[in-house]
Amino acid sequence: MTTSVLGRRLYVQRILDLYRRAPGTSGQVRRCDRRLLNELYDRQVPFEIVRAALILAVARRTFRSTSAPPLPPIATLHYLRPVIEELLARPPEPDYLDYLFAKLAAIAPGFVTPTDHQLP
Repeated sequence: MTTSVLGRRLYVQRILDLYRRAPGTSGQVRRCDRRLLNELYDRQVPFEIVRAALILAVARRTFRSTSAPPLPPIATLHYLRPVIEELLARPPEPDYLDYLFAKLAAIAPGFVTPTDHQLP
């Protein structure tokens, strides 16, 4: 196998693993989710941006007002598309992501783990 195939597989698998563990998601992976991740890989969207988009989207939903009506689970990774585009246009401050990471780790330790920070 070529390096690019291994890179693609690792990229897709790591993001799918994060998505499955994310609070507030269905955890189910659809064919369209895999297609989206392959498209993002082809566009050379960095893993860190997709990971940040997932963390940001989950944090926005998790830490919203307790008086707001409950939201249905995120059913597909396509939910992240606008967040990914937002982060590509204006990358987040690393300190802010670290802050969200710590807050989410406190309530969902299975979602964010130290190995999720970067691709090997």
